[in-house]
Amino acid sequence: MIENIDDLVKQISHGVYIIGVTDGIHQNAFTAAWVMQASFKPPLLALSINPEHYSYQLLLKGGVCTINVLAQNQYAIAEHFGHSAKDKMVGFKWQTDKTGAPILSESQAYFDCQVSHYTDAGDHRIVLCNVVSAGILNQGKPLLYNQTCDMDGSSGLY
Repeated sequence: MIENIDDLVKQISHGVYIIGVTDGIHQNAFTAAWVMQASFKPPLLALSINPEHYSYQLLLKGGVCTINVLAQNQYAIAEHFGHSAKDKMVGFKWQTDKTGAPILSESQAYFDCQVSHYTDAGDHRIVLCNVVSAGILNQGKPLLYNQTCDMDGSSGLY
């Protein structure tokens, strides 16, 4: 076993995002930190999701999602969407683009995506997404995962 694995993996820099999903009828959003660019041509992004979560079922059915970039001053939003709750999208302004997946209007930027394919990754699934549209909504510096301390409770999972 590797000592201090939680502290060590937080040294890998990555942002904090709100992922919006829809099956065409229902919508949900959740906080994710495991997102990365996977290809230039075509533009592909990869995200990691727990297949036991409600949002995963919507993603499977709808095949679309948005990746919304949070700013450093949006920790409270990351925390809000990091918990399961009924109607957690209420009280936030949302918009849509080409896929119809929800875009958080107060995010810095968004990527509107169509799922390309999935692959297993331990206790999560990796989702490869084709970017079909994107835009900058607000200026700022992105919120980084290591700035969230143990908001997601990950230290207890190692």
